[in-house]
Amino acid sequence: MGSYGIGAAVRRKEDIRFLTGKGTYTDDINRPGQLQACLLRSPHAHAQITGIDTTRARAAPGVAAIFTGADLQVGGLPCGWLITSKDGSPMVEPPRPLLAQGKVRHVGDPVAVVVAETREQAEAAADLIEVGYKEMPAVVAADAAIKPGGPLLFDAAPDNLCFDWHLGDKAAVDAAFARAHHVTRLDLVNNRLVSNPMEPRAAIGEHDPATGDYTLYTTSQAPHVHRLLIAAFVLQLPEHKLRVVAPDVGGGFGTKGSIYNEQALVLWLAARLGRPVKWTADRSEIFLTDNQARDHLTKAELALDKDGRFLAMRVATLANLGAYLGSFAPAIPTWCYGTLLAGNYATPAIYVEVKGVFTNTAPVDAYRGAGRPEACYVVERLVDRAAREMKIDPAELRRRNFIANGAFPYTTPVALTYDSGDYFKTLEMALTAADYAGFEQRRQASAAHGKLRGIGIATYIEACAMAPSVMAGQLGARAGFYESAQVRVHPTGGITVFTGAHSHGQGHETTFAQLVADRLGLAFNQIDIVHGDTGRIPFGMGTYASRSLAVGGTALVKAMDKIVNKGKKIAAHMLEAAEADIEFADGKFSVAGTDRAVPFAQVAFSAYVPHNFPIETLEPGLDETAFYDPTNFTYPAGCYIAEVEIDRETGTVALVKFTGADDFGRVINPMIVEGQVHGALVQGIGQALYENTIYDAASGQLKTGSFMDYCMPRADNFIPFTLETNTTLCAHNPLGAKGCGEAGTIGAPPAIMNAVLDALAPLGITDLDMPATPERVFRAIAQHGQA
Repeated sequence: MGSYGIGAAVRRKEDIRFLTGKGTYTDDINRPGQLQACLLRSPHAHAQITGIDTTRARAAPGVAAIFTGADLQVGGLPCGWLITSKDGSPMVEPPRPLLAQGKVRHVGDPVAVVVAETREQAEAAADLIEVGYKEMPAVVAADAAIKPGGPLLFDAAPDNLCFDWHLGDKAAVDAAFARAHHVTRLDLVNNRLVSNPMEPRAAIGEHDPATGDYTLYTTSQAPHVHRLLIAAFVLQLPEHKLRVVAPDVGGGFGTKGSIYNEQALVLWLAARLGRPVKWTADRSEIFLTDNQARDHLTKAELALDKDGRFLAMRVATLANLGAYLGSFAPAIPTWCYGTLLAGNYATPAIYVEVKGVFTNTAPVDAYRGAGRPEACYVVERLVDRAAREMKIDPAELRRRNFIANGAFPYTTPVALTYDSGDYFKTLEMALTAADYAGFEQRRQASAAHGKLRGIGIATYIEACAMAPSVMAGQLGARAGFYESAQVRVHPTGGITVFTGAHSHGQGHETTFAQLVADRLGLAFNQIDIVHGDTGRIPFGMGTYASRSLAVGGTALVKAMDKIVNKGKKIAAHMLEAAEADIEFADGKFSVAGTDRAVPFAQVAFSAYVPHNFPIETLEPGLDETAFYDPTNFTYPAGCYIAEVEIDRETGTVALVKFTGADDFGRVINPMIVEGQVHGALVQGIGQALYENTIYDAASGQLKTGSFMDYCMPRADNFIPFTLETNTTLCAHNPLGAKGCGEAGTIGAPPAIMNAVLDALAPLGITDLDMPATPERVFRAIAQHGQA
């Protein structure tokens, strides 16, 4: 629809309220008569609780109540995905109480909750609680935790093993390795991250004793999922008795897709105390208790023939799950990881085995990319190492092994079927934009200034818009993956869209309005998008896995198709024509082959003021709802090329050039897509160069518990990115959309590390773990006698 339809770079309409300070976040909400909650958290990583004395705390000013785990008569937090081990046994699913019961398992584990008139009073009273602890040995690394005889977190999980999962044809892989001309081997560490959204987690619980209804205001990416899990598993009440409202959310990154202790606690407290209860995390609590990410230890092998053709891949991974299971934690290092190990390549055979391990650390769950960055890192580091060992140009080795353009739909050895793509064109676009051919000249120029320069390539593919629900259920999901949309046409022709997707930075209020403007031919400012309130929205599954447009947008298209179809019936009556002769385009219904037409607004008015309406055969109103359950994942893909300079004297890595070419299918708003890619690239580069979560191996204490020790990337760490777009349409949704929000976190880390290792290769350095900090790089240089 002109400058506002599909493909237009429309400025985000929601930014007006954000830039003028008019956004409404959970902490901005205050309910009449509310109390404030503070959680007392364990200072130990592993300890038995020998006693809790709350006497002094209860007498403190403003205290309304104090509760411990023994006081709670509710269920614990459920896990939303069940994994089956290779022997057919179910994973170990230990209880996760809202407050610790008898034992704490990580620093920050909640032990008691204090509720007071003010937050300051609650915090002061919490300091007066006396807890007796009997410390126990702690274990924080997956390889140490799985050793027999070590500290045990749960009696039901011998050797701290949650599951032992596998995928692929082991016999075929072993046979391929036996005949291989060359085998590349790597030991890889995918470092642990803290997501650190700008807005801390927050929750307000409210209870109406007259109706028995509960309301939860919270920072959530998936309000209906939170409602389902909390109502059914924790509070054990009918789902319709709980309303979940997720207002503006300042960054989610997957972390806010899980349910947390505090969200259920404030609801229980509100009912128990007869007043609303509010809790907001501080930054220290984010570091200690927000779900963390990645933390894989992997042994990977790639078998090749004499011409560099891939024969097989073999991967064994230890995945650190932390002290408890997050909402979707078991799926991340299994189905979201193992199924992506084919990458963009036609590797004939792949076998992966993953052991999920409990440790005395914060739980690990979904974070931007969720399993796909870990898979891409394995594949692309292997490919670059193989290229170096076989003396083949890294770009050429990739070309030799890409899935051919004519091979789609292509079924990989690890269960996925890619529907479309052109990896050759995407690679060439990136190589040209990066001036790959001129790199050696730039390397020599850097050397003249005493710097080491390197270039690194990474191609990526990801599986977005998790689907279909029946398959997900067979793989262990305890929720569906469809989406809903309701299109409500008002009597004067305006539109309100109610979507089950949640916008927390993605720009849905703009892009979804563009879809409506394009399809119905309406003015952009006539369209409002509503999300984030289970009391107003048909059941929906939220926003994660880059699903909003491909799944939520398709549901919206289906609902608009229903609107148009009903509109044709009304228009046929108004125009005294056969329904089959009515066409709809550019915001008006017309009789085919004539100039007789009525605008959309007039049809809408007639639907609600039925003076000229087929009321005998058609109900008044123009309000339609649709659900969409995808038949397959979508498969965005691309190529990133990083160029770095390293200062030999300090080990400092400077990113001097970064180029990307992405295939996201049809792009609705290129400006918003570019913003999404920029944000994801910063997070991916942050993992590669700056961010690292470190626990003390002996005590289990978090050593990187603030921004003083955890290095977040800053604006001055980056240069402008050069981004290109290639387009192959998704073959199984009407928009042709694939998703864009996580690509940068997937492809950037291996591109950066391949560039760093390319720069260090002349010194004989062949391996380095993320993040490539100045200290780590300097030590590597020094160990090779080059400092």
